Amino acid sequence: MQTTTLGQNGPAVTALGIGAWSWGDKLFWNYGSDYGEAQVREAFHAALAAGITFFDTAEVYGPGESEKLLGQFIKESGQPVHIATKFAPLPWRFNGDSVSDALTDSLKRLQMDRVTLYQVHWPFTFFMSQETLMNALADEVQRGRIEAVGVSNYSAEEMREAHQLLAKRGVPLAVNQVRYSLLTRQIESQGILSAAHQLGITLLAYSPLAQGLLTGKYTAEKPPAGPRQWDPKFSRSGLQKIEPVLSLLRQFGEKYQRTPAQVALNWLIAQGSVIPIPGAKTAQQAQQNAGALGWELSPEEILRLEEVSRPWLS
Repeated sequence: MQTTTLGQNGPAVTALGIGAWSWGDKLFWNYGSDYGEAQVREAFHAALAAGITFFDTAEVYGPGESEKLLGQFIKESGQPVHIATKFAPLPWRFNGDSVSDALTDSLKRLQMDRVTLYQVHWPFTFFMSQETLMNALADEVQRGRIEAVGVSNYSAEEMREAHQLLAKRGVPLAVNQVRYSLLTRQIESQGILSAAHQLGITLLAYSPLAQGLLTGKYTAEKPPAGPRQWDPKFSRSGLQKIEPVLSLLRQFGEKYQRTPAQVALNWLIAQGSVIPIPGAKTAQQAQQNAGALGWELSPEEILRLEEVSRPWLS
């Protein structure tokens, strides 16, 4: 199984992970209506069967339910897995103890003693300084409760600051989790990708299939249900705009006997030190995600996808 290191010298995880935002989330994903615990349990075990052992969650997913479900599934499986979760810098969290307390609660829900990766969910920390936050995370590395430190949704400048603050403690910044796909390439034009490469930071790419747009299953005649149906990207004009990208994904998919989604995920992996973390609400979706591994697009094909998706650089 392909692996990628978190940061320069951090733990090695599978080159593709599973994002567990939808596990237990009723607000956006309608958990408990269209799908439920049985389906996400099957997705978890299907991922393990396919060799994927890296799962990304957060304390606010559910809230807390995603971590609880993962904890149950891990205990049932008895297999070693790598878990990434996140600290939410909420207004009432203003000192280092709040980081320790939040991690304690996450570990209880996950039924684990430590996590592979602990990330700051967003950069705006209200009353807590970045220095206080990063020192608290470094303390947890020293305590052995987290292996690697990450951030999420940080700009290039914010990422550099976090990197410098952690370096003073001898702790590397391993990860920045960002929205990244063929249809959301702003991290390239904003300098985040180049800064990450320069600093040796791995990027976790969330929404790597643009919330399903890159699967090719949605059309003007068959839009998605739920909140996405009101998103302009899923409108008739929005779906028509992405057709050149989908056409190329289908073309390459036919060549490699892969789906458009698998080609789109493979393109992200080809960017180097980028780990896509697509969601999976069913066993079939987990198996489909795994099909992005074990093969490679050619340099020419990578370039052609880069060229056709340039409208989404900004």
